[in-house]
Amino acid sequence: MNWRQTPVTVVPAGAKAILDLPKTLEVLETLGVPVIAYGQDDFPAFWSRSSGLQAPLRLDSAADIAAAHLMRGKLGLSGGQLVANPIPIEAEIARNEIDPFIAIALSEARVQGIAAKAVTPFLLKRIFELTEGRSLTANIALVRNNARLAAAIAIEIARQRRA
Repeated sequence: MNWRQTPVTVVPAGAKAILDLPKTLEVLETLGVPVIAYGQDDFPAFWSRSSGLQAPLRLDSAADIAAAHLMRGKLGLSGGQLVANPIPIEAEIARNEIDPFIAIALSEARVQGIAAKAVTPFLLKRIFELTEGRSLTANIALVRNNARLAAAIAIEIARQRRA
C-alpha cells in the first residue's frame, strides 16, 4: 500500500524539536499533507507546546478532525492528515528551557562524529541526561495524550460514518 494514498489521521505531539521544523512543515506541504494543530494556532514542538511557528490549520475538536478526515475521502483526496497535538501544559518543557539542551546535544554529536541513524538515539539520551529525566516524563505524558486524542478521533470517525 502506498503511504501517500492511505486515508489516515496521524496524531503526534508536533515534530521532534531536534528537527528543522520550518523544513519539516515545508516538506509536508509539498507532499500535500494537511497539518492541523489541535486546539491552538502554534505548531507544537514535541516537548514544547509551541515551536514559534504558525500551524497551517487549526481544529478544536475530535469531531471536527474526524469530519476533515471523512471529507478528504468524499472529495476523492488521497493520503492522510497530521494532527499536531500539543503536550499537556503540566508536562511541557518550554522552548527557552529545552532549546539550549538540544543545542548542546547537537554540538556534542557533531564533535563526536555521530551521524545518520545514530543521531536521534544519541540526542534523546543526552537530552534525557541534560533534563535530569524530565524529557522522558514529558515523552510519557505526550504519548498518553496523543493516544487519548487519537481514540477520540477514531470514535468520532465511526460515529460520523454511521450518521
